[in-house]
Amino acid sequence: MVEDWLHVTLEERKRLASIFEVITLDDTGELDGTPRKSWKRHTAGVPHRRYSHEMRPLRYSINVTLDGCCDHRAGLVDEDLHRHAVENLSQADALLFGRVTYEMMESAWRSPAPTGARPDWMEPFAQTINAAKKYVVSSTLEQVDWNAELVRGDLGKAVQQLKRESGKGLFVGGVKLPLALTELGLIDEYEFVVHPRLAGHGPTLFAGLSKHVDLKLVSRLEFGSGAVAMRYEPRG
Repeated sequence: MVEDWLHVTLEERKRLASIFEVITLDDTGELDGTPRKSWKRHTAGVPHRRYSHEMRPLRYSINVTLDGCCDHRAGLVDEDLHRHAVENLSQADALLFGRVTYEMMESAWRSPAPTGARPDWMEPFAQTINAAKKYVVSSTLEQVDWNAELVRGDLGKAVQQLKRESGKGLFVGGVKLPLALTELGLIDEYEFVVHPRLAGHGPTLFAGLSKHVDLKLVSRLEFGSGAVAMRYEPRG
């Protein structure tokens, strides 16, 4: 890794230099209780290759309506979309959630489910998420026990450490935590599953993002329902 860095040009070094930010997230969507507009950036020009073989990728996928609503109750629910979600989870060694998303997922999917509570085609997703290792970013939860481990303190450092561990990758869900991780430049792949529906309300994704993030389309998948899954990677 160091030898590779020595052989690239000065311009390439500048392009690849990552910005490490000191940031912690509480459960209100604020940083250490500070409103989002007051977030401050602390930078250090540390060379880092986004797709280094030493780092496992962090992937994000979210369902969203055509008018931008990311409320999980506003989208379509069908077998194809659930099968796709299982494929996404299967690419990850562990899931990364904030408190709200963790508690929502646990209440919906933790086994055992009441008889007849959901159709049979939902079972593969239920089994996959039940078995998955989970990391929960929270400063208020005292403990988690759904095959989960709490993540506290400096969010950037904690996630960088998780990415340095060997494996296929990490998967992050939710809305507020991915916003903070995007601010830190830690998400390697974004997938937006766009549903052919107008919700007429929010919430919307990445509200309050402090900077533009340019993405490049890497794949596109259409479903029978008319939903389209589009995968992007950050440019540069």
